[in-house]
Amino acid sequence: MPNWTTFEAFLKEAQSTPTDQRQDLVDTLLRERIYWPWVNGNHATFIYSAPNTVRVALNLDTIKQDPPFAPMQRLDGTSLFYVTRQFERDDLLDYLLAVNDPMTPLAQERDIVRRIDRFWRTDPRNPYKITTGQADVSVVRLDHARPFPDWSKLNRVPHGQVHDHTISSKQLGFTDRQLWVYTPPNYEDNPDKEYPMLILQDGQWMFGALQIPLMADALIKHGVLEPLIIVSKHSGNQQDRIKNYVSNDKHYNYLMLELLPFMQANYRVDATNLGIGGVSAGAIAAAHASLKNPGVFERLIMVSPPLGKGIAQDQLRQYKERFETARKLPERIFQSVGRYETKSRFVLPAQVLYGVLSKRDDVAYKYTEIGSGHGLVAFRSIFPEALQWAFPGNVGV
Repeated sequence: MPNWTTFEAFLKEAQSTPTDQRQDLVDTLLRERIYWPWVNGNHATFIYSAPNTVRVALNLDTIKQDPPFAPMQRLDGTSLFYVTRQFERDDLLDYLLAVNDPMTPLAQERDIVRRIDRFWRTDPRNPYKITTGQADVSVVRLDHARPFPDWSKLNRVPHGQVHDHTISSKQLGFTDRQLWVYTPPNYEDNPDKEYPMLILQDGQWMFGALQIPLMADALIKHGVLEPLIIVSKHSGNQQDRIKNYVSNDKHYNYLMLELLPFMQANYRVDATNLGIGGVSAGAIAAAHASLKNPGVFERLIMVSPPLGKGIAQDQLRQYKERFETARKLPERIFQSVGRYETKSRFVLPAQVLYGVLSKRDDVAYKYTEIGSGHGLVAFRSIFPEALQWAFPGNVGV
């Protein structure tokens, strides 16, 4: 039997215990509860315990201040720092711990990269995290949040194959960008079969932290996703992404004149059954292509498209009207946004677009708001739903 059923019960006992005896209680707590944070209803308690620690703060994007920290309190006489925060019951958020951080505003920081490297870290007591090309972040999941499995741990799932290529583009002016292609399980065993294909932007994420191939393997096994080919290239740096993705006809030309011919020459693609999707600015590139040619790109996935105030806002705000006045739309459209994303950039424009598309009777449309912010944790949690909606399997959505 555990000594404490809630963190509050532990804290009450610790505070009534002489200061010089409290560390023994802390040691017992940490042996008893190995994994943190401690989620209880709509509250989660985060802790940190290590020698030579002066101060600790919870670094959470949903904290609207500079820096976005919730300082932890030290239990007198012990090494334990703690803070309890209230959440929505379906929240799924990424966070870091700021250990011995100077706590000065980030707006005044001259070398933010060095500061992050020195003081910010994942939660050593939390096994849930996501690894990106730049850094790792920990994940807090409330009881009613979407599942957040590590898809690589599903060992009994038949796996497709990931093929590495490079591709160059005269349209976009790049050479030898990495291109990843996923073929589903049993692809090689069906040499006469053509497969639908989904084009995703930002291959470094899709075939990396978002685990799209492994996700597809599991969904295909359970019959909720049609076996398909998925292709995605590396998007380059952030400046390239914005330039290439936002209402860029050259990107559309790259898809039609360079990527599609390459895929048709090397893989058994059903050219009558194509989809396109992306996250953030990549979702804008997908929307632009599908609006230009919904007869080719009949399935569209838009995860957290930036449709409002900010970079390239004049072009982005046109998408509401483009969808509204389009004579033909993709047959199936999936759209999502995170509750904690910037309202003027993401949430409010997403709700406006929902008002437009939900009135159309010529499209199978699904819109979802999730309890997350703008990041790879949110994107990975919603993509199983997005894939199933765009290419439903024989079990249905």
